[in-house]
Amino acid sequence: MILLLVLATFMGASKVCAQAPATEPQAPPEVAVPTAERNQPKKPAQEHRFWDKKNDWLFAGVGAARTLDYFSTLNLRRRGDQEILVTNDLVDNHAAFAVVEAAGTGVSIGASYLFHRYGHHKLERWTSIVHFGLATSGAVRNYSLKTAHRAAAP
Repeated sequence: MILLLVLATFMGASKVCAQAPATEPQAPPEVAVPTAERNQPKKPAQEHRFWDKKNDWLFAGVGAARTLDYFSTLNLRRRGDQEILVTNDLVDNHAAFAVVEAAGTGVSIGASYLFHRYGHHKLERWTSIVHFGLATSGAVRNYSLKTAHRAAAP
C-alpha cells in the first residue's frame, strides 16, 4: 500500500511543487526597483544533503524498527499464533523473511530519496517517521498478543 501511495504521489509530482512559491512576488508597476537589487543573487531554499545526520538517524530507526518487527514476528510464530500480513510459510523461512524486512527498509529509504530528489523535503522525513512508527507499533502488538493455546485432544 505504501508503494502505491508513493507511486500516486509521484504521478502528480511533476505538476506540483510542494515547498516552492508558485510565482515570484512582483513589485507594483509604479515602484521602480533599483538596478543593484535586481542584480542580487537570489538566496537558494534551505536544502540539505540526502545523507545528513537527521536522515541517518531516521533510517537507522527504520532499520531498528524492522529488526524488532522481525524478532517479534518470529516470537509470535513460536508461541503458536498466526501472522496476518504475510504468509506463515514466509515467516517460517527465516532467511526469506529477513530479506523481506531488509527490502522494506530499502524501499523506505528509496521513497525518501525520491521525495528528496523532487524537493518534497517534509515528505522525505515523514516517510521514515511513519514507517518507524508503524513497524514499532506492529512489533509491540506482536509481543502483546496472548499465546495461542491449542485445545487438548480428548
